[in-house]
Amino acid sequence: MFQPGFLDQRITIQARDLVVDQVGQPIEVWLPAAELWANIKHLSGAESIRGDAPLSTLRASIRIRWRAGLDAGMRAVHGATVYEIKALVPQGREWIDLVCEAWNAAT
Repeated sequence: MFQPGFLDQRITIQARDLVVDQVGQPIEVWLPAAELWANIKHLSGAESIRGDAPLSTLRASIRIRWRAGLDAGMRAVHGATVYEIKALVPQGREWIDLVCEAWNAAT
């Protein structure tokens, strides 16, 4: 069992959806699916060049209490950082670890 306060970061899980704009064109949007407490651990980071611009990649594990309805392809938002959920690793029926990546323009 974890100490009180272990889940100390508030995140929003978002799911991709299609909506129709005013002229009938489909637009992809991210809609909030859940707001929950989490523990975020940054595992590694790297910098690379994509499209002639420096880009930093951050790999993270986000632990949350177990819940149904999540899948890879959703994303987790914490402050200004958007984490793409690559995989879900259940830890029994108590926790789920979200394997994530985030990209930022390197400064």
